[in-house]
Amino acid sequence: MAKEMTWKDAIVEVLKEAGAAMHYKDIADQIVSRGLRKSVGATPAATVSAQLATSIKELGDKSPFVKVGRGEYVLRGCKAPTGIQVTPLTEEHDEEQYEIITSFGMFWRRDMILWNATPRLLGVQQLGAEPVNFNKQLGIYLLYDGREVIYVGRATERPLGRRLYEHTLDRLSTRWDRFSWFGLLPVSEKGSLAAIPGQYGSEQLIPALEAILIEALEPRQNRRRGDDLAAVEYLQQEDPEIKKQKIKDTIESVLNKA
Repeated sequence: MAKEMTWKDAIVEVLKEAGAAMHYKDIADQIVSRGLRKSVGATPAATVSAQLATSIKELGDKSPFVKVGRGEYVLRGCKAPTGIQVTPLTEEHDEEQYEIITSFGMFWRRDMILWNATPRLLGVQQLGAEPVNFNKQLGIYLLYDGREVIYVGRATERPLGRRLYEHTLDRLSTRWDRFSWFGLLPVSEKGSLAAIPGQYGSEQLIPALEAILIEALEPRQNRRRGDDLAAVEYLQQEDPEIKKQKIKDTIESVLNKA
């Protein structure tokens, strides 16, 4: 059995083939999609970012990686993108692993969740990554009827899963079919939710609020998505219990017709 490639070797492999600068999230995408590692955990993008930052901080000029922009890296000796000056990584320039909004999900489907007081809100960073349950996430959420936002709420004293469950029972119960959410609690590599890192100043709050509005409302005059939303988007996964229930219902239907 072939030995699994280390994170460092996998990153080198991706950057070597690219021959140019790549954002750490794109590097993680390539590692997962190409199967360079079988075990990628729940946060492959954050793991790649940490690997790159640690290598540069500990090895300095001996590191095989060079940071050439916000979240962008090249192999040492590879020509940097035109107009970008290669600078050593410092605490001032380093990209925070966790910003105010640490994770988010867009237009998740209501019918992919088995609703109860503690529903499983399952999402993955990339296909192949370990799923994360965002039931206990804190933050902001939007409810949609089709593409129209009909409600904006907050999950603070009661977590996201509980708040959404309540909307399956209240006056909005028949009016929404999708939801988006923006979470504050960071996700560990093992897929658990941790505590909020700390307090934030206006220089972080204002860009985060702007990014949430751009991401959620998609204004036509904003040409780019919320660039200051330094979070990772999570893709929704259907609760496996729903699939089991569908199979069970199908079998019972066939037996009843027999």
